[in-house]
Amino acid sequence: MDWNKAIKDFNIYLSIERGLSKNTVDAYIRDIKSFSFFFKKKPLVVKRKDLIKYINFLNDEKKSSRTQARILSSIKSFYNYLIFDDKIKDNPSLEIYSPKLEKKLPVVLSIKEVDTIIQSIDLSLDNGERNRTIIECLYSCGLRVSELINLKISEINFSDEYIKVIGKGNKQRITPVNNRLITYFKNYINEIRSKIKIDKKNTDYLFLNRRGKKISRVLVFNIVKENCEKAGIKKNISPHTFRHSFATHLVEGGADLRAVQEMLGHSNITTTEIYTHLDTKYLKEEINNFHPRS
Repeated sequence: MDWNKAIKDFNIYLSIERGLSKNTVDAYIRDIKSFSFFFKKKPLVVKRKDLIKYINFLNDEKKSSRTQARILSSIKSFYNYLIFDDKIKDNPSLEIYSPKLEKKLPVVLSIKEVDTIIQSIDLSLDNGERNRTIIECLYSCGLRVSELINLKISEINFSDEYIKVIGKGNKQRITPVNNRLITYFKNYINEIRSKIKIDKKNTDYLFLNRRGKKISRVLVFNIVKENCEKAGIKKNISPHTFRHSFATHLVEGGADLRAVQEMLGHSNITTTEIYTHLDTKYLKEEINNFHPRS
């Protein structure tokens, strides 16, 4: 088995057997392709000592510990697949451990900053109503970019005020929607979207570009960047920042961590627990700013 065949089969396994999203599969395949370029050997004869050479190569290339951990995780999954497919008996990466990662707290916006960004959107522009709805949706529902761009009108329940979200691994969850966002949805659909000539394959997607096709990830990033600059926000902001802000503000407000986990679509609550650290940091800042003994 050569690398091309192994990578092609691994791609199918990740997509069909494990049901991972396209973005996740692409990340795995990208890591394994880079790994394959390092070796003249075929994948089935790679040994532990070869993997250590590759890790040393990554160190020499000044790859961060986080990048190294991700690449090693991809390699371990690749060799686990080869075992699953009866191509090898032992995983050469089994006793190679990931580097320790520093806990990096995500950037979070304050409620005032979120409001300032939304208020900075010029509704007189053709895409103003759409862009306001996009940012409100990112913040009010805590969506990932991939979830936002794939949101469909048929998945919005206007009367009971919730949306169906298809998350990582095609897992479905229900996310409540507030009255303001329901109003924004209706305004955008009835006043803006209805006037667009919609591509036949995109009739159910909620957010469309001017060509009548569903919006891209890049467009969402540009919308966020442009309006953050207009609002004078100096933080390093991405669409995912609104998801972090959504979760952080819920935890600060006293929301149950299990409920936050459910709304974010996290399979493991330890992923959600980072927002308790953010909440502690917020409380410390409040004490330092306002307590008379600080």
